[in-house]
Amino acid sequence: MADECVQILQNANFEFKKLNFKRAEELYNRFISSCEHFREREASCLATAYNNRGQIKYIRVDFNEAVEDYTSAIQADDKFEVAFYNRGLINYRLGFFDDAVRDFRQALKLNETFEDAKVGLRRTLLDQQDKTNREY
Repeated sequence: MADECVQILQNANFEFKKLNFKRAEELYNRFISSCEHFREREASCLATAYNNRGQIKYIRVDFNEAVEDYTSAIQADDKFEVAFYNRGLINYRLGFFDDAVRDFRQALKLNETFEDAKVGLRRTLLDQQDKTNREY
């Protein structure tokens, strides 16, 4: 990966950790648009950038945009269980239980010890059953 792209991603991650989300999002946008041609060689970096930008959008309650970023992260690296988990959380919160179950199960398929995904899957299945029992 070009040195400039590495530096942009490092700066974005630094700003993200400092909770400076506005600046981090700007840097993730820059990384994604200028360094996307490195997709095959550095899929995990691109997936992390999409995932973290999705986290920023999730915090802002821009759920649709966050889902798009998590989906892009998965497309960049289909072994990235955290993106499946994050997308599952939003699907759960929006009541899209089938999609949430699918995402949590995929996260667990990739990492069977992912405790948060286990909790998310259990909660989703319980709420889905509760919804069915109440017939709405």
